[in-house]
Amino acid sequence: MAYTLNINGAARTADVEGDTPLLWVLRDTLGLTGTKYGCGAGVCGACTVHIDGQVVRSCVMPVSAVGKGKVRTIEALSPDRSHALQQAWIAEQVPQCGYCQSGMLMAAAALLKSHPKPSDAQIEEAMTNLCRCGTYPRVRRAIRRAAGMHVEELA
Repeated sequence: MAYTLNINGAARTADVEGDTPLLWVLRDTLGLTGTKYGCGAGVCGACTVHIDGQVVRSCVMPVSAVGKGKVRTIEALSPDRSHALQQAWIAEQVPQCGYCQSGMLMAAAALLKSHPKPSDAQIEEAMTNLCRCGTYPRVRRAIRRAAGMHVEELA
């Protein structure tokens, strides 16, 4: 069946079965490989995208459930790395292996949209993505940096 999806502001058609996970539609059918496969169970967050501004684990979201939702992937965050989060990620040297980073960035972008100056508790609650390298303190600093908070606020 053909599904027409709103991906990063453009209509994209995918001829796939309705139970195909959105992740595979994005990566294999549409060639948007920034969203990563991690666990396949919706736990790790490597596959995080936004649908209508909400964080979604695309590996467990069947394409048929997307409906008319607006899907935003890491490719739409900023193609030239100018987004405040991307700049903060670089400044704080967040990535090590980097595999989880696109999902982390998408989760952080949703957090900052709903909480422009998040507390550490809000960051902890929102950032449920897993990082094998354990860069969580750097992730927190980068989120706070992107939010425009001063160094003394980075407790």
